[in-house]
Amino acid sequence: MKKKYIIVALVLFSCAVMGIIDAVIRPGYLIKSFVKLPLFLILPLLFSCFDKEISLRKILTPTKSGFIKALLIGGGVFLIILLAYFLLKDVFDFSMVTSALTGDVGVTAKNFLWVSLYISFVNSFLEEFFFRGFAFFTLKQKSNRSFAYLFSALAFALYHISMMIGWFNVWVVLLSTVGLFLGGIIFNYFNEKYENIYMSYLIHMFANFAINTIGFILFGVI
Repeated sequence: MKKKYIIVALVLFSCAVMGIIDAVIRPGYLIKSFVKLPLFLILPLLFSCFDKEISLRKILTPTKSGFIKALLIGGGVFLIILLAYFLLKDVFDFSMVTSALTGDVGVTAKNFLWVSLYISFVNSFLEEFFFRGFAFFTLKQKSNRSFAYLFSALAFALYHISMMIGWFNVWVVLLSTVGLFLGGIIFNYFNEKYENIYMSYLIHMFANFAINTIGFILFGVI
């Protein structure tokens, strides 16, 4: 039971640090990415080294099972996000996003290609490893299934709030948070079914493809 609270504390600590960095300090995107790496990757790996009952190797081993399903679901998520943007772009002011990105973390139309590649492939993996691999799989082993489902999904949703401060109005933030929470539950379900994080990683990747496509539109690249 004690290890359950250690895992919860580590997840909350990492999310709080990244929240302060995103909402308060707001360094350049490169610096923020370097800070995220030890918190979301190295810290869970160190914990698994001290707790021999935990093996992260299994969840990092890809399997062919579920791959096609993940691609189809990912494609569906991609289309839904783009459709939502085109339906809502005249309702909400999305220009605040590019202004915030440029002013807060130095992301511009010139470097957005490289940032989008990092977000899609590297950042997606870090978040899936941390929120699903560590906060869900490990916590499920140390506590119970229901708590692991709810806590990991809630942490995933709340973590993203700090990124949205100054981007949208409160209603869009609340709607996005609910969507992220439900997405976290769905990700946990697929990962639990296939016993690795690659199912959610692929779907998360496609979601970021859609978000990055919107970013290219907002920056006037496409």
